Amino acid sequence: MSERQHSEPEVSLLAPAKNEAESLPLLFAEIRTAMESQHRTWELLVVDDGSTDESWRVIAGQAAADPRFRGLRLRRNFGKAAALAAGVAEVRGALLVTIDADLQDDPAEIPRLLDELDDGADLVSGHKAQRKDPLGKRLPSKFFNWMTGLITGLRLSDHNCGLKAARTEVYRRVPLYGELHRYIPALAHQLGYRVRERAVNHRPRLHGKSKYGFERYVRGALDLLTVVALTRYGRRPAHLFGGLGLLLGTVGTLILLYLTGVWVFTEQSIGTRPLLTLGMLLEIFAVQMVSLGLLAELVLHRTGRDRDVTVLVADHTHDESRVA
Repeated sequence: MSERQHSEPEVSLLAPAKNEAESLPLLFAEIRTAMESQHRTWELLVVDDGSTDESWRVIAGQAAADPRFRGLRLRRNFGKAAALAAGVAEVRGALLVTIDADLQDDPAEIPRLLDELDDGADLVSGHKAQRKDPLGKRLPSKFFNWMTGLITGLRLSDHNCGLKAARTEVYRRVPLYGELHRYIPALAHQLGYRVRERAVNHRPRLHGKSKYGFERYVRGALDLLTVVALTRYGRRPAHLFGGLGLLLGTVGTLILLYLTGVWVFTEQSIGTRPLLTLGMLLEIFAVQMVSLGLLAELVLHRTGRDRDVTVLVADHTHDESRVA
């Protein structure tokens, strides 16, 4: 194997894994088969996200046997986004393929995704056209994809497919924390990258158990608010906070005008009415929101940096240990 292949692969494959000891040997074999037909130099980096089974032993053994395979071990379970961020900081290829380690993503699809990058795409997201998951996962996923497309403006059939191919710079410019790995295509699209979708084969899980539960959808929904703030208001925070302030202020003003009319034209007392307190609170909140928006605009102006630098830089500091 040449020194160039060892030090500077053309393609990096990144697989976050948690308790996938049974799946990893087959994953290694299938990736090797898929990539050896590509005539590209490559590496596979598996990030062990706090596994409690024999996953790390399997990863370390494969890394010792073949220098194209590398491992990264997080000291505890940080979540998929953090595992991806730690891996992105370590990969060396100009092109990056992410794939789940549970074997539901088919490595045979990787060459076709790379062909899309050769054809001009910056990021290609897989679409599990015939998803082999139970109905309890498919229905929430359909709603999630519809809502994400509606809010972000990027309408994909499957925003959250683990199988994606992109130019590595894309992953280094989008934030990866919380559950934001679900929104990588939308965040890349907002930055001006060319995003495509391609149908890929999806397989039923053979080993282990799913890491996704209802709480993941709840956290994902909350992070969707973060995505809205990043994609729509990152350069104009005064529009976000000021808009909320104007809305609250308008409601508060209408309440106070109504109470003023009651005080002037009737003999009713308004001093003890809860509605008066509400109107005053809304006006105070309105002033605070507008002020916060103006301060945010001043911060952006003073830093002199663009939105995708000041707002969309992810913190890649993660506790980790490498394969010896």
